[in-house]
Amino acid sequence: MSNMSSAIKMANELSEKANILSDKLKDIAFTNAEAAATDTTIVYAITIFTLACFVGYYVVWKVTPALHTPLMSVTNAISGIIVIGALVASASEMFDASSFLGFISVFFASINIFGGFIVTQRMLSMFKKK
Repeated sequence: MSNMSSAIKMANELSEKANILSDKLKDIAFTNAEAAATDTTIVYAITIFTLACFVGYYVVWKVTPALHTPLMSVTNAISGIIVIGALVASASEMFDASSFLGFISVFFASINIFGGFIVTQRMLSMFKKK
């Protein structure tokens, strides 16, 4: 009987140790998966940003001069959408990094919008009869 109770006691201890080890392995796996996801997210974001810069550069420089006014109007609309997204990003209760970046985005997109309207107005005034 004593062998049986000691075997049961050892089995319970072993089971508890296995549960503790399983929990530690889950924590390690979650931490590693989270770190790997963060690294790949940054790489994807930088890749998309770089490709967007190249595509934007080639699209703008391949546009004929007659289409620059509509292109300016479209970029003003896109900047307006950026302002809305930046306002959402900066609308947190505490002032942290995302709020600061949202504020900077609103500032520069606003400059882009107003500058675009001024340039568009000048372009359209060239087509008016004198």
